[in-house]
Amino acid sequence: MSSPHDWSHDYRHPTPWDQPFAPLTLPDMLAASARRKGDAPMLDFMGRRFSYAEVADGVARVARGLQQRGIGRGSRVGLFLPNVPHYVAAYYGALAAGATVVNFSPLYTARELEAQVEDSGTDLLVTISAAALLPTALAVLDGSSLKHLVVGSIAGGLPAAKSMLYRLFKKSEVAALPDDPRVIRFSALAANDGRPDPVVIDAESDVALIQYTGGTTGTPKGAKLTHQNLTANARQVNAIDPDHDAGDRILGVLPFFHVFANTCVLNRTILNGGMIAMLPRFDAKAALRAITRTKTTALPGVPTMYQALLDHPDLAKTDFSSLRVCISGGAPMPAELREKFIAATGASLVEGYGLTESSGVVATNPYDGPVKPGTIGQPIPATRIRLLGRDDPTQDAAPGEAGELAVKGPQIMQGYWNRAEADKDSFTADGWLRTGDVAAIDDEGYIRIVDRLKDMIAVGGFKVYPSVIEAHLHEHPAVKEAIVLGVPDSYRGEVPKAFVTLEEGFEVSGEALAAWLNPQLGKHERVSAVEVRASLPKTMIGKLDRKALRAETSS
Repeated sequence: MSSPHDWSHDYRHPTPWDQPFAPLTLPDMLAASARRKGDAPMLDFMGRRFSYAEVADGVARVARGLQQRGIGRGSRVGLFLPNVPHYVAAYYGALAAGATVVNFSPLYTARELEAQVEDSGTDLLVTISAAALLPTALAVLDGSSLKHLVVGSIAGGLPAAKSMLYRLFKKSEVAALPDDPRVIRFSALAANDGRPDPVVIDAESDVALIQYTGGTTGTPKGAKLTHQNLTANARQVNAIDPDHDAGDRILGVLPFFHVFANTCVLNRTILNGGMIAMLPRFDAKAALRAITRTKTTALPGVPTMYQALLDHPDLAKTDFSSLRVCISGGAPMPAELREKFIAATGASLVEGYGLTESSGVVATNPYDGPVKPGTIGQPIPATRIRLLGRDDPTQDAAPGEAGELAVKGPQIMQGYWNRAEADKDSFTADGWLRTGDVAAIDDEGYIRIVDRLKDMIAVGGFKVYPSVIEAHLHEHPAVKEAIVLGVPDSYRGEVPKAFVTLEEGFEVSGEALAAWLNPQLGKHERVSAVEVRASLPKTMIGKLDRKALRAETSS
């Protein structure tokens, strides 16, 4: 293979590309910020604030409580939580006890949760007494090898007045705890002297987080992310922000159980001593209110989130004067949406790219420009990129051609939990992570994702990229969202079909959209139909879910 692209020259981020990141554990990162920031607010939860000192004390108590129940090195602690203060205490507390954290989506069914609890060997699970979560967790406690369930109260994290109202008027949202010795109240877990036994952690070899993902080959697998993977990625993301010492107040609406938020909201903010304004879930009205109330300076999100904010009637009365930067990831952002959001808020909006296997972030556009819409910018520091041949990944793509994006860097996972065969498919022989994404690199070192290898549509021997057709669809003023899939065709094997939603106030048929679209495309790219829908499926973080749509249309 030839040498990967070299960003030592013409690098647009405000920091050296080839800088090193010394080994650092997550508990040490938190402790350093707690010593430095002390009484400064770390968390704002619906108006109640927790200082760095308070959070550090809570983390120590959780760590001690876990150790008292036999949790330590070699243990796995699962988090089945929305964005609540318990998440931060449990996440860092488990790590301080020497355990590995396993993130689980609160949207999982009991069957899905049980499968991943068993696969990961989770010993103890942390949740809250919400009716939407506790019954599922109790079912898994009875149906799996899980040993303990720790249950917190969401009312306990709220300001006093809101806590009282919650207990009085939202009893229907709270599930009762059974009388079961395996079930422990979060408050009881933390009722100790807060002096955990010291644990020696090797930042570069000890796994901090098992994060489940569809990965680069399709089926759910647990990516093993070390302490160094996660702290390096937090430091890499911090390094590309020219104002990272400005005392950020980040709106935490992306779910912490997702790797994007884990790095860009949780770990990165704690690293630089900022404040996280937490919301349990994304709600456009609540998010806009929080921006005004907390004077939010940064907002990581996904394109559908920015669209929902733009669509909300409270947009016009929201004070965006403090908002300096928004980071979009998870899916490509239509250029028109980016321009509309910038015009409405005055904030900078940059696109980035990452994977679960890369601890969250691989590349972003520069905060201070030049930003190239439609690209993922340049790699963050210490991240190396190369393009592999699409037909022969043992060779590099020809100069100037697109190829499969491959990555190396301190943020790249150890491998998959108990999936040695998947590791062979996901890494090259010399250790480069194969992303499964097809990319091109321009003369200035900006990277453009062309498509997913597995999403390519084979039309009579020609390769068709859905993203090309989707980009054309977004040029039509009526189209709000678009997904293009390959559907069976008796003659050509498969052909593209588009599924769209419309902007409010527009009425246009699928036939009319197809008639407008197809003349702009090559003959092999032309869609068999455009189907107009009221909505398209979305993932847990709100990005369009191609896999779910494919499963729905093929069933």
